[in-house]
Amino acid sequence: MGKVNWWLWTKMLVAGGGVIWGGPALVRYLQPTDEELFQKYNPELQKRSLERRYEREKEFDDFVVKLKEQAKSDKPIWILQAEEEKANATNMARQQKLTESLRLAEEVKARKEAMRKEAGLPVDSGKQGK
Repeated sequence: MGKVNWWLWTKMLVAGGGVIWGGPALVRYLQPTDEELFQKYNPELQKRSLERRYEREKEFDDFVVKLKEQAKSDKPIWILQAEEEKANATNMARQQKLTESLRLAEEVKARKEAMRKEAGLPVDSGKQGK
């Protein structure tokens, strides 16, 4: 066969190692830490970030807990999440209907009281019947 060019193989291994290990090392060296990024925020953003930190941590913890619960099921997670979104949408629609009906009931009550005042009748104090 032919003669092996050891110098070429050595150069290739050194260059490959430089790319494989040197690239991530350079990125890690140049990438700022979370603290350095936080210090570059303007004071208003720092304040808002600190105020919302607890909320974000709580949301993340809730998300992880839900994910762990969903992982115990036999169904795929995306199907369980779709079902949960559908249930949440139904609950929100139900809540909106309740809120709307309460608002309408109060509006009707206010109209009745206004009509009683116009007619000179005593205003109902909230007691229904005797």
